[in-house]
Amino acid sequence: MPFLLRVELPDVPGSLGRVASAIGEAGGDIEAIEIVEKRHDEGTAVDDVLLEIAPGSMPDSIVSVCNALDGVQVLWISRYAAGGNLFLDLEAVEELTTDPAAALDRLVGLLPVTFRADWAARVHRGGKVLGRTEAAPEDLDFVDVDGAERINLEDEVNIYCGARLDQDEVVVIGRRGGPEFLDSELARLAHLVGLAASIARNA
Repeated sequence: MPFLLRVELPDVPGSLGRVASAIGEAGGDIEAIEIVEKRHDEGTAVDDVLLEIAPGSMPDSIVSVCNALDGVQVLWISRYAAGGNLFLDLEAVEELTTDPAAALDRLVGLLPVTFRADWAARVHRGGKVLGRTEAAPEDLDFVDVDGAERINLEDEVNIYCGARLDQDEVVVIGRRGGPEFLDSELARLAHLVGLAASIARNA
């Protein structure tokens, strides 16, 4: 079963190797790693690690061995429904340019796997959901966001962020339970959404 581990670690040579060794000793097999954020002021980095856990091994064991390393903290671990690999921004851009006329519809389908979220939706100012992935709520209110930002709603389950497509449309992403959307993810979202909107306008 694939799991996604988000871990903060010192941004120095050898740190990732120590984490990888600890994961292997606890019964995890790393499939892919992506740097999510570099925190230069703190001297740390946040990485997403896609891993398979051997039968009989427990996610708690992997969390424990990682947290036991000096300067390492597990921020999140959960089952990863997408499985197989991490989908990178460049792959998303390639998908969007394959069919420019359908870029906005394709964007909604790409966002959950690109940002390791549970669902995404495209919402019109009038309150109509123009497109959504299967797990997204059928009804979503339009949220007036500026660029890309976290959205605070009265919801104890989902964590939201959104980005503006144009004056009348936004895209919203939801994660069930976490982790929180990082500043670097919001910057990437703004870039990707802006690019999709430009591709669609020029189609």
